[in-house]
Amino acid sequence: MSNQNSLVIRYGELGLKGGNRNTFEHALCDNLKVALKDVPGFKTSRQRGRITCNADIDLAPFAERASKVFGITSVSPATTTYLDADLIVARTIECVGEALINDFAGRDEVPFRITVKRANKQFPLRSRELTQKIAEAVLPLHPQLKVNLQNAELNLEVDIREELASVFARRHKGYGGLPVGSMGRGMCLLSGGIDSPVAAWMCMKRGMRMEFISFYSFPHVGPQTREKIIRLAEKIGEYQPRTILHMIPFAPYQEAIRDNCPASYRTVLYRRAMQRIATAMAKRNRCKALITGESLGQVASQTMQNIAAIEDASGLPVLRPLIGMDKTEAIELAKRIGTFELSIQPVPDCCTVFQPESPVIHGSAEEAQLAEADLDIANLTYAAVIGAEKLEFPER
Repeated sequence: MSNQNSLVIRYGELGLKGGNRNTFEHALCDNLKVALKDVPGFKTSRQRGRITCNADIDLAPFAERASKVFGITSVSPATTTYLDADLIVARTIECVGEALINDFAGRDEVPFRITVKRANKQFPLRSRELTQKIAEAVLPLHPQLKVNLQNAELNLEVDIREELASVFARRHKGYGGLPVGSMGRGMCLLSGGIDSPVAAWMCMKRGMRMEFISFYSFPHVGPQTREKIIRLAEKIGEYQPRTILHMIPFAPYQEAIRDNCPASYRTVLYRRAMQRIATAMAKRNRCKALITGESLGQVASQTMQNIAAIEDASGLPVLRPLIGMDKTEAIELAKRIGTFELSIQPVPDCCTVFQPESPVIHGSAEEAQLAEADLDIANLTYAAVIGAEKLEFPER
């Protein structure tokens, strides 16, 4: 059995970055090294249009993990060999045999094709000649293989480069996007619901490194709320090299709003307070924007008027990746990225504390400012910021 000690990494959008492409490629390589830091002898090399990873051990079990690194469109566990036609054919025989055992066991018929890419024009055989040589060696060994160039399920690929040839028969689909960290940092307001982890993931996919801030109203909610938020941050943190979560003691601020402000404006004022605190924490941590899971019209606080009234309290741009999504779309994406089962656990969050019977639907910034006029906003915000608990999850 061959040792699949390399990964062929393909990227899409990075290849369109012109003079900045090297910067994005370096960022992608750095994130790959973090994602696979436990692999002995792991190293990366860049070729035009792709990245090759090598190690001292079989890399096939790590292909799926690598595919979660943003910027990557697909990953193939590959065997490499010297530029000798007979050695390449031998590797293709091994590769097809393994694929049939692992992915097509028991199948009487497997649509099959061979794809040879000859980037190294000095290689003596042309692509068509090498394809024919491989077919003559492989097809007689496996009668279940049926050539189907248009709808192949098993695509044996051979990539002829300057020094080595790579042979592979599987592609793990990646998420694409840009490498995390290449577009700066954002601060995501993380609740225990479905939407905010999805919003964070979408911004991470666009190259933002994400820090998280969450608001914990102990003793009005129990410790299970804190544990749920931590688990959500850890889960979404699988998609970036390093994750920081700031847990904010929010009960004093909510109690002050309950005792000094109109009940109908409580939810809007809670969220204005969150924007102030998140802005302060973001500036402390070099984050350039706030990210929320708001979707237009989904709940009472997410009407156009209330969204504007809430953002009025922010000192940074507020990004809302889900603003035009309906709930079913957010749910499908949450399931895809692995946060859905955590998000639906029936644990109360801070927004349920002192919830008014009739929340304002069409608020305004001016009315919100009047509603919170009796609050000591500066001291409440300062106390929340200095009372923050910082949780840092180690690099993968």
